[in-house]
Amino acid sequence: MKPTYNMRTFYTLILSQTFSLIGSRISGLAISMWVFSQTGDATPLTLVAFFHILPTVLASTLSGLLADRWNRRYVMALADAGQAVGTVLLLISFSSGNFQLWHLYAVALIQSIFGVFQGPAFQASVTLLVPDDQRDRANAIQQISSPAAGIIAPALAGFIYALIGITGAIVVDLVTFLVAVSVVLVVPIPQPEQSAEGRQLKTSLWKEALGGLYFLLERRALFFNFLYISIVNFLVAGAMALGTPYILARTGSQTTLGLVLAAFNISAIGGAIVMGAWGGTRPRIHTIMIGIILGGTFLALVGLAQTGWALGIAMFCFMFPLPFVNASFMSLMQAKVPADVQGRVFALGDQLSMLLLPLSYLLIGPLADNVFEPAVGQPGWEVVAPLVGTGTGAGMGLILFLAGALTAIISLIVYAVPAIRHMEATLPDYNSAVTPPESADTPAETADLAAV
Repeated sequence: MKPTYNMRTFYTLILSQTFSLIGSRISGLAISMWVFSQTGDATPLTLVAFFHILPTVLASTLSGLLADRWNRRYVMALADAGQAVGTVLLLISFSSGNFQLWHLYAVALIQSIFGVFQGPAFQASVTLLVPDDQRDRANAIQQISSPAAGIIAPALAGFIYALIGITGAIVVDLVTFLVAVSVVLVVPIPQPEQSAEGRQLKTSLWKEALGGLYFLLERRALFFNFLYISIVNFLVAGAMALGTPYILARTGSQTTLGLVLAAFNISAIGGAIVMGAWGGTRPRIHTIMIGIILGGTFLALVGLAQTGWALGIAMFCFMFPLPFVNASFMSLMQAKVPADVQGRVFALGDQLSMLLLPLSYLLIGPLADNVFEPAVGQPGWEVVAPLVGTGTGAGMGLILFLAGALTAIISLIVYAVPAIRHMEATLPDYNSAVTPPESADTPAETADLAAV
C-alpha cells in the first residue's frame, strides 16, 4: 500500500507537545530555583534527574512493545494524562504547605513512568506522518520544541511565580497537559502495516517483547552505536545536570542564569533551523559524529568559563551542534527500522543510550558537593587552577571540563571505526507503509517542509 502521510497532524502534535512542555518547564524551573535557594546543594536537583530517568532504563522494553501493539494515539494520551496526575499530586503537596523533597522525587518518578511510553509511540508515529525525504527537516523541527520552551518558560515562570506563586505555576503546567491530551485524542494518527520482521516477532509474546533486542543484535553497528551513546550521555547529561547550580555558583545571579539559559536555548533553535534548511550530510553519520565531537569540545569550554559572558558564549556553542546530531540520528533510525517494530526498537535504543544515566545522576551531585567543590583551593588544586579558577563553582567547572574532553576523545576513536562510518551503506532502508487515518475529518496531505 502506498504510504499516506499527514503533515498537518505532525505540526499539530508538535505544537501541542511544545505547549505542554512550556508548562512543565515553568513549574520545573520555579521548583528548582526554590529547592536550590532552600538547600544550597546540587544533589537534590540531580536526584530529581535520577528519578526522572530511572523508568526509561527499566521499562523501555515494555513501553516499546505497547507502542507497537496498541493504538499509538491512546498510548500518547495515556502518557500525558498520567503525567498530569503527577502534577496534581505536586499541587496538593505545595498548596497544603506540607511539601517535602521526597514528594518531588516521587512525582518525578510517577511522571517519568508515564512519560516513558510517550517517546516511542510519538517517534514511531512520525515515520507514518512524514515522508523519508523530509524527515531530517521534520526531526529538526522537533528539536526546536525543547529550546523554544526553554526561552519562553523562564520569562513566564518569573512573572507567574511573582503573581500567583509556585502553586500557580503548577496549575499552568496542569492546564497545558490537559490541552496536549485533548489534541492527541482528536488528530488522525495512522497505524503501520505489518512487515516481515513484525510477523516473525509475533511467534511468541516473549519474542515479541524482546523484538527490539533481536533487531539490534542482528545489526551490530546500530547496537554498539547505542552503547557508545550511553557513554556520551553518562558524561554529558550527568555533567549538565549541574547546569543551574554551576551557573549560579559562578555568577551568583539568577538574572545571569536566565540570560545564559536563554543563550543556550536560542542556540538550540538556531541549530535546529539551520539543520532544517540544510538537511545534514549523506551519509548522516558524519553529521552525527562531528556534531558530538564539537559538542564535547564546547562542553569542556563551559567548564573553563568563569564569567556570565563567557558562560553564555560557551553554552551557545555547546548547544548549537546538538540538534544536528539528534535530528540526523532519528532520521537514520526511521529509515533503517520497519514502522511496525519501531516502538520496540526506539524504546530499547532509549534504554541502551540511557543505561548509565542513573549512575551518573547518583554520582554527580555528591561528587560536586563533597569532593570537587571542597577541593577548590586545597593543596594540589594549583595544578588545575589556571584552567578553572579558584572561586565558587570551580570544582563543578572541572567536572564539566573533564566530561567534555572525554566525550570528544572517545567520539574521535569511535568515528575512526569503519563499521560505524559505513553502517548506513551496509544496513537496508525500509519503506514505510501505513493504513489510512482513522478519522476522515482531516484529509491526509503531503507538504514540503522546506517551504514552511
